[in-house]
Amino acid sequence: MKLIKQTGLFLASALLVAACGAPNDTVETSEAQEVAEATGITLNLDPQVTTIAWTGYKPAGKHFGKIPATTGTLSVEGDQITGGTFNFDITGLVIEDLEEGSENYGKLWGHLQSPDFFDAANHPTATFEITGAEPFTSDDMIADKEEFETEFTPAADSELSPEAPTHWISGNLTMRGNTKNIKFPATVNIANGTVTAKAGFNIDRTAWGLSYGDEADAVDKAKDQFIYNTVSLQLDVKAN
Repeated sequence: MKLIKQTGLFLASALLVAACGAPNDTVETSEAQEVAEATGITLNLDPQVTTIAWTGYKPAGKHFGKIPATTGTLSVEGDQITGGTFNFDITGLVIEDLEEGSENYGKLWGHLQSPDFFDAANHPTATFEITGAEPFTSDDMIADKEEFETEFTPAADSELSPEAPTHWISGNLTMRGNTKNIKFPATVNIANGTVTAKAGFNIDRTAWGLSYGDEADAVDKAKDQFIYNTVSLQLDVKAN
């Protein structure tokens, strides 16, 4: 499927959500879809400015940081994106709310890399492959998921979305050896041989097997002994 240019990707994340034929009214996750056939010219991802920003939440606080891009391409035909693949380095994950080199930073970074979360020793990269896109119209809306209320309730999808989305992007996100299709709103700009895209949305980490502290297993949520399954992703992509 082709991505039709309007006034302004990603994030495209995205991050990270539904089948291509689903209604354009919410971020969704579904089973993996067929990857879009890439036609036209190929642009290379700029890894210096392409990142996934992440935020994880628990009732007592939150942590946030970035996962760097390594390689990737976007295929463009005229003013349309026809396909693309982005690779991200899980082992390069950084935590921005803790001091790098501190004991707490080392403990959290090691835990995130462990089998409790990304299992980076066996799955050091994450991949996003575009499967399709549809225009974001004036009648579209972003539906928010109801969350258990605490001081650190996850940000809503409508808060994370770019202010003026131009498209619904869908793609296969692979993490920890598991692939799911995600659909999210994004703002895309194609001009002078360069594509930039921004997106923001939530995913349920347990769909990819990151199930440590699963909130569904919390017997008494009032005790705050869980980690929210919702993780916020914000994607910033540039290819030229």
